[in-house]
Amino acid sequence: MVILTGKISKGTLMDQIYIPKERPLGFELGTPVVIKPVVEEEEIKPVYYNIDKLESVKVMVIQKIFSELNFADNIIITGSFLEKGFQFNDIDVILIGDKKIDSNKIETHLSKLFGLEFHIILLDYNALLKGLETDPLYQAMLSRYVAKKRLIFRFKNKINYKLLDLHLLKSKILMENFDYLTGNKKYDMTRNLIAIYLFLNNKKINNEAIDFNIKNLLKEESMNIKQNLVDKTIFLKEYKNLYKKLFEIILKGIKNGP
Repeated sequence: MVILTGKISKGTLMDQIYIPKERPLGFELGTPVVIKPVVEEEEIKPVYYNIDKLESVKVMVIQKIFSELNFADNIIITGSFLEKGFQFNDIDVILIGDKKIDSNKIETHLSKLFGLEFHIILLDYNALLKGLETDPLYQAMLSRYVAKKRLIFRFKNKINYKLLDLHLLKSKILMENFDYLTGNKKYDMTRNLIAIYLFLNNKKINNEAIDFNIKNLLKEESMNIKQNLVDKTIFLKEYKNLYKKLFEIILKGIKNGP
């Protein structure tokens, strides 16, 4: 359908809208038309944190996500989608706000719109801040992101040993099912293990620190893990040793805690 735009001009008895005499078919004299104001969408300038460059198609996807989810107070895109290339499994989206929203409906809507998988997390700002204080996975997740609005985080680590124990269990699966896991699954579990280690040692958690400590503590390159090219014997030996040390620290903290 062809759409013409014009401006309302002041007339003597009635205001009027001028359109060009040379115009497409369908706009002949006497043709009924609908007049409605053109609403210009507010230009969104994403806030990039710890990101040097993104592929142009990803920038376009992010802009569209922000436009579709404009009901949220803030929108944060994070996860593997922001890594170089197109090897991500899904797009992680954190919606900040107090409104009660069905995350499954949003995931379904965005998946149909983009043909991609989405993981939606709904939080208010206080819950997000609490997560950053107590959860190494939150810190890892928000070490790099694209947000609709600027974010300011001020927090100190508060160790919750029971929560860390639950997170550590996720990394136990690697030792039990090493031969059946994909490289990406192995990396996720290794990343989780290292994030817990960094958190307990009160060190900054980001992708660079995680990958450095994977190499330093587990004697393996992150890329080799993702591509499933690790030496099983050497890697599992170092992995089990680190897991055991972290488990003992967490178990002691649970026993001595309230």
